[in-house]
Amino acid sequence: MATYKVDDLAYAYDALVPTIDEETMHLHHDKHHQAYVNNLNAALEGLDIEDQPIRELLSNLDQVPEDKRQAVINNGGGHLNHKLFWESMTPGGAKEPQGELADEIDKAFGSFDEFKAAFEAKGVGQFGSGWAWLVLDNGELKVTSTPNQNNPVMDGVTPLLGNDVWEHAYYLTYKNARPNYLKAWWAVVNWDIVAERYATAK
Repeated sequence: MATYKVDDLAYAYDALVPTIDEETMHLHHDKHHQAYVNNLNAALEGLDIEDQPIRELLSNLDQVPEDKRQAVINNGGGHLNHKLFWESMTPGGAKEPQGELADEIDKAFGSFDEFKAAFEAKGVGQFGSGWAWLVLDNGELKVTSTPNQNNPVMDGVTPLLGNDVWEHAYYLTYKNARPNYLKAWWAVVNWDIVAERYATAK
């Protein structure tokens, strides 16, 4: 039986208020994320690839039987995306990156503010459901977006920071104003973990 599971949050459900309300955190973590994991485990049942780390599984989708592949993309992607998302946030985190990551963001985008504008634009511009990402692509920092629950590892690229622009991520607080959510979200980004991911990916 496949054993993917949803980790507990590293902070309380109300820790990200007012950026993200407590009810959204409960629904998003306990219901939406859990459903992806349940569906992923069901899709992999009886296959001998169920014990791989999720990133490895999604980086090698050719090994998944064709009739199961889309379910693994949707639900495995949903699992990895949300795992990265919860870890990417923290109450009272640093307001911007420091050190080498900060320098590289300035180099790649012109300034931290220009990076934020580019990232928000990707999130706003993602039609329907999906994600906005800061990724490392062949040593280069880029801002991208993916539809649905696709993850950058499926394209051989390393995700450093991702924001969920599915409506369930923000609707209770921001209604249909996705740009307001994207702007507010910077207040809870955990730049320490983003810097760690960057150092590892390099």
